[in-house]
Amino acid sequence: MERENQTSISEFLLLGLSNQPEQQQIIFWLFLFVYMVTVTGNLFIMLAISLDVRLHSPMYFFLANLSFTDICFSSVTIPKMLVNHIIGRTSISYVECMMQMYFFIAFGNMDGFLLMVMAYDRYMAICRPLHYTTVMRPGLCILLVAISLVITNLHALLHTLLTTQLSFCADNVIPHFFCDPYPVRKLSCSDTYISDLMVFTEGGVVFVTPLTCIAISYVFIFSNVMKIPSTQGIQKALSTCGSHLTVVFLFYGAIMGVYLHPSSSYSAADTVASVIFTVVTPTLNPFIYSLRNQDMKIALRRLILTKAIL
Repeated sequence: MERENQTSISEFLLLGLSNQPEQQQIIFWLFLFVYMVTVTGNLFIMLAISLDVRLHSPMYFFLANLSFTDICFSSVTIPKMLVNHIIGRTSISYVECMMQMYFFIAFGNMDGFLLMVMAYDRYMAICRPLHYTTVMRPGLCILLVAISLVITNLHALLHTLLTTQLSFCADNVIPHFFCDPYPVRKLSCSDTYISDLMVFTEGGVVFVTPLTCIAISYVFIFSNVMKIPSTQGIQKALSTCGSHLTVVFLFYGAIMGVYLHPSSSYSAADTVASVIFTVVTPTLNPFIYSLRNQDMKIALRRLILTKAIL
């Protein structure tokens, strides 16, 4: 009966990033602009890849999936924050909060796994060019994405279910603009040892595995590139990896700064840092890939001109 009373809260209150009305207004318009850029930019990348036959390759197939994941990742958190600001409320129901947490974990980790398979694709293209077409077949590409999808959803389901087992007492105020797993667990009045343990064990494996595979791929890539006799050949090989590495450093750098410590030590600085990979990274991805990739720039230019003519 005591446990039932403890978990009887039906909603959480999202404080957002500021409690000052003027700053809240600025943040609202900034987030609205960023969200529109994120959706538009990633949609253009997906359309350009689907409509341009020259981009029908494994690398761009994975990029299209990354763009779709980034749209979903941003859509999990930002629209709710925008709607709450418009209607003048800060609440989110318990069920909505758990659903938001589930999809946040799923799509966030899906980004990492897609970056991993993209690194493997670059490894095959640079280090095993003669075997590239026979290994990176459409069936394998689809299988890699499907496996990543299954792993990340099971991972999200596990941690969401662990959170639903926690007891929540009177405090239901989340100092964030969405139901981030760490500040939510910090509100619990029950022992979060098991939940934190799973974060550092199973969660650690899911986090470290893609990062380790990316690092190993680039060790082989760089060692192979250094054997290329011409400087022009080195630049051409590395140009295909520059965009990917930029996204990897931005994405994993922000995550390491937020989630590599117990949930009990979550602070306001972590809230600001989490904005980088929840809001900034999905927005920058389309620009990073389009501005550094000549084929993508040509395809996007052709798409924009076609739309303008129509």
